Amino acid sequence: MYNVLKEPIFRITTPQYQRITASLPETLGLAVQDNILSFSALRPHQRHAWHAFLSQLGALALDITESTHLPTETDAWETLLRNLTPEFPEDEPWQITVEDITLPAFLQPPARLKTSSSDYKDIITAPDSLDMLVQSKNHDLKSNIATVAGLDDWVYALITLQTTEGFSGAGNYGISRMNGGLGSRSAFSLTPSLRPGAHIARDIAALLANRESVLSEYSMASDGLSLLWTIPWDGSKGDALSWQKLDPYYIEICRRIRLFLGNDGKILGRRATSKAARINAKELKGRTGDPWIPINRKEGKSLTLAYGGFTYKRILDYLLSSDWKRPVLCDLLPQEKISADTVYLVARGMVRGQGKTEGYYERIIPLKPRTRSAAFGSSQEAQRLHDLARERIDQIATVQRFLRHAIALFAARGDSEAIKDSHWNLTNTWIRQLDQVLDSTFFDCLQEEFEAEGVEQRNNIRDEWLHNNALHHAFKILDSAINTLPCPSIEVLQASVAARTLFAVRLRSNQGLPHLFSKIGEESNE
Repeated sequence: MYNVLKEPIFRITTPQYQRITASLPETLGLAVQDNILSFSALRPHQRHAWHAFLSQLGALALDITESTHLPTETDAWETLLRNLTPEFPEDEPWQITVEDITLPAFLQPPARLKTSSSDYKDIITAPDSLDMLVQSKNHDLKSNIATVAGLDDWVYALITLQTTEGFSGAGNYGISRMNGGLGSRSAFSLTPSLRPGAHIARDIAALLANRESVLSEYSMASDGLSLLWTIPWDGSKGDALSWQKLDPYYIEICRRIRLFLGNDGKILGRRATSKAARINAKELKGRTGDPWIPINRKEGKSLTLAYGGFTYKRILDYLLSSDWKRPVLCDLLPQEKISADTVYLVARGMVRGQGKTEGYYERIIPLKPRTRSAAFGSSQEAQRLHDLARERIDQIATVQRFLRHAIALFAARGDSEAIKDSHWNLTNTWIRQLDQVLDSTFFDCLQEEFEAEGVEQRNNIRDEWLHNNALHHAFKILDSAINTLPCPSIEVLQASVAARTLFAVRLRSNQGLPHLFSKIGEESNE
């Protein structure tokens, strides 16, 4: 029941602000036409799961036909998708509810025996209870409140769970496309537009263009298993699939879930545990050919995003450092190499802790043509861009080091001999604050410097940014720390003068940034 190939399920807002509902094939057609502004029911942390699902599905369907042409017609996509499951003429793998447990349902694997229905004991009454977010304590994001939910709410929660979830207790194993049960399926890719349809269409084309290279690098099967919810699974260790038998763009599942209709006609769910992960790939540490995720070359594992998300330092490391292998969806397509239009880097990821969710992070960076070609094209130019970025980071670190010393000195009441570890620890909040302020303009100014003509112009751009951003905000943060940290009133003046003097002197010293003051002028107001 509720066949996603035929029935309008997904609530969509078009660029003309029309609200429509579409089937899965119609959604893909609208994406190719760049006629999707947003998916109305999609929650932020579900964006990559849904994006990756549509992109992989589109690439898998087109690969069968050996075609790179992305159709816009609903009928064409319906035929392409149905060709993925020819052994199910009744479209069971595309139906949200299927009563017979030995048949697949959409993102829901079949059991081998009807008697296996007794395994499914845990009842799910709302899609947010099915989702991957850890909400057991109800402190922030409440659970089990989406009791009046649309079909697309259930689909998004199901796809997010099945394609991004990690380990969550005995019998609840995570996906193969992450490094360990507490890892995350982070994502980097390029897009010509921030509208989701254009991004989906671009990544389908990029997946098709990179298919042979992924096949070769990861030694996967060109005719391997792709839609893993169509394969019987009873949760035993013997049911675990070998990753080498999988298509490089396989859409996986990690949990035994079945949706059904309750007595009142509303969707409900049941889940069962398993004795092993669905895919036997623990030793790979997430190196499964996921086209969105960077791979650490030294440690041989996929990226696990840390708390704090996509800072400028991390993005530069993941995409430009030789320590990391960049995901193939950050490789430029032929038209992107010559286009004068802005292309965007999109980074998304959920940080998972042990028994908790530590935040969803998303970052979008507009890329200018020359910077884009350098970062994701020529290795020589990429190195030059990386070197410029590292120089900026080193100069920021110098300012932060002196700022930390000045704040610690104030906390020690102006006595440098009295500075203790506890005083240094107090500075962390202020240093992070400066980093966050500089993060907001770092990439825009880096690109401006990189694309400038001539050494003198590039140096002027860098120095102006350091002066107006790093130094300006560092002095303000020092003032804030002085006005916030405890200090006896009788010693405040002496301590504040000592801290400000230390900071200014160190910045002007040969170990600091003296050229900024001689070139741009003394700080008269700070």
